[in-house]
Amino acid sequence: MSAEPVFEWPLPPPGGFTAEDLDRIPDLPPHTELIDGSLVVVSPQRVFHTLAVDLLLHGLRRMAPKGLRVRREMSVILGPRQRPEPDLLVVQAGAETSPDQTAYLADAVELVVEVVSPDSEERDRERKPQLYAQAGIRHFWRVEDSSGGKIALYVYELDPATRTYALTGIYHDRVKLAFPFEIDLDLTEIDQL
Repeated sequence: MSAEPVFEWPLPPPGGFTAEDLDRIPDLPPHTELIDGSLVVVSPQRVFHTLAVDLLLHGLRRMAPKGLRVRREMSVILGPRQRPEPDLLVVQAGAETSPDQTAYLADAVELVVEVVSPDSEERDRERKPQLYAQAGIRHFWRVEDSSGGKIALYVYELDPATRTYALTGIYHDRVKLAFPFEIDLDLTEIDQL
């Protein structure tokens, strides 16, 4: 019987890791995030998570104007010790500088979307929105499983005076918005994926 290889976690430097460190740490599990200078590993995702991301990804790509790009699972540099990886983000087309790029700067991001999972509830509902708002990202969506695989989409807009998000709507069947661009999505299509 052979022993399973054990992953050896890198020891953080004094003050924690930085956004730049994330690209240099060898053998990190996929989708490792940096929150408050600490590494956060994403657990395996549920089917609801995958379906919700796919529905929104394809819908937003169909509707995004030419100057915007919709990306999944790319990290955003929010500050020296903050580099979360939202499930989806909408970025300005000019923010893409290389096919080897691993992150975007916050000022190029128009929208971030987090699909809440059981292991990330606090991060997705509290800490990450707080970080996105402090970095000045204007639009934030939180997606929850409202019951048995049905989407509940919480839409927030940044209050620039307080650098916090204000809830502008909760959507279950269809979302129609004018910002960050014209959006009309049938959320019930998740049942057909």
